[in-house]
Amino acid sequence: MSYTAWIILTASLVGLSCGLVGTFLILRKMAMMADAISHTVLLGIVTAFLITKELSGPHMLVGAILAGLLTALFVQGLHQFEIEQHASIGIVFTTLFAVGVILITTSIGNAHLDVQHALMGEITFIPWETITLPIVGKVPEATALLALVLMIVLVCIIAFYKEWKITSFDPALAASLGIPVVFMHYLFMSLVSITTVASFDAVGAIMVVAMLITPAAAAYLWTDKLSVMLLLSALFGVVSAVAGYYIAAWIDTSISASMAFATGIVFLISFIGSPKHGLIAKYRRPGEIVAA
Repeated sequence: MSYTAWIILTASLVGLSCGLVGTFLILRKMAMMADAISHTVLLGIVTAFLITKELSGPHMLVGAILAGLLTALFVQGLHQFEIEQHASIGIVFTTLFAVGVILITTSIGNAHLDVQHALMGEITFIPWETITLPIVGKVPEATALLALVLMIVLVCIIAFYKEWKITSFDPALAASLGIPVVFMHYLFMSLVSITTVASFDAVGAIMVVAMLITPAAAAYLWTDKLSVMLLLSALFGVVSAVAGYYIAAWIDTSISASMAFATGIVFLISFIGSPKHGLIAKYRRPGEIVAA
């Protein structure tokens, strides 16, 4: 495959994974949790490096997952003490992220691990760091990791589709039916953490937030059916990734920023043109606006 093809494939894998996971973030009204976890996983990555002294390997993923779960535990704990959930997210997010930044500046030294790399990412470097896989041959390391993460996300969604559906729309009903709501919650937080850290090298934490939230929010405007929303969100993620690359090539700018910008364009088109919830549709049915 060509250099450009690897970049587009990698970005598309990010769009697919984030689009699927983001659907449940929107339905569970936890969109800002994506922002929190996408930043607090930095603490997990730094901690893993301090323990192992290695900049790559599965320990980085484990550290990020643990940091994501720690974020979810702290947010839930504060919320149980009657602190507003958004306030809880803000407190935990800023505190844990600040600890990660402090550890980088005071303990990492000359290692190539910096805040800008974690936040912004650099997808143009992806094709140069390769690994050799059976049958497939040489592939970019980030692409292989994202493909693995996508498979994990797909398996979890398919295997627990009924549980995801019920716990997302009515947790009380799910608990009454014997579904382990708490387990599903933290399994979901693990998926968010895995998806976020796997996307670091490709688009950076800030752009992962756009990929997690905006395509799913756009898909929400088009349908009331979960299965269709999942497909549309994944599709919008891929479209945004591919369109973002060509926008960046056209005006010679940041690829990651262009991808985030493309998600905004997709949402704007959906916000205006959705046949059910779009502005044009509501303008044609003024009575529904008053009723709403």
